[in-house]
Amino acid sequence: MRKASRLFEIIQILRLARHPITAAEIAGRMEVTVRSIYRDIAALQAMRVPIEGERGIGYILRPGFDLPPLMFSIEETEAVVLALALLERTGDVELKEAAKRVGAKIAGAVPPPLRQTLSARALHAWGTVQPAPEGIDLSRVRRAIREEEKLVLDYRDELGRASERTIRPLALIYYSQSANIVAWCELRQAIRNFRADRVENCDPAGTWFRGEGDRLRELWISGWKVDPGPAIPG
Repeated sequence: MRKASRLFEIIQILRLARHPITAAEIAGRMEVTVRSIYRDIAALQAMRVPIEGERGIGYILRPGFDLPPLMFSIEETEAVVLALALLERTGDVELKEAAKRVGAKIAGAVPPPLRQTLSARALHAWGTVQPAPEGIDLSRVRRAIREEEKLVLDYRDELGRASERTIRPLALIYYSQSANIVAWCELRQAIRNFRADRVENCDPAGTWFRGEGDRLRELWISGWKVDPGPAIPG
């Protein structure tokens, strides 16, 4: 176990303990040496984590101390770093900006050993950066999915044929080349995928399908194509 992970685990153990806990007990749980625990506790105390106690008696976390709202193990931090890097490859401008804010918030909340993992830039997501689609704002699609609002698309298929589609958006799939909108298409009366880069315009329909989104997503996952029933007017 790496040092950053050990420090995190020690804080968690002390935070949950209802009585003083010895270094030997902590070492036994973490499968490391007692000497390593002594060194790690000293390191935490140097970082002003309010751990009190002494060898042979046990350690406690001072009452009233609270951990930052975001605490991760080293592996969890690396997972977040890679996930944020993958968001940079998408064409969703709003999500890319949100990813930057998430990274900054996490860096400000975690202790120094984990902050170093965030700033090291040792993990990268490789591939072409997806351009933002010109005819549709993906943030509008995500809001419509959350709010279960119907959208009207001016759409051009792979053969160049134009059509107007009223859809009930259910999900967004981000590929390296484009984003796909999964939706119930009222023209086709079935679940269809719409490439975001083939959408020429998108407007809210002014009607909703509230209470139907989860059921339609279940139909999509199971591969069914049946009439979803009437939409709830807005």
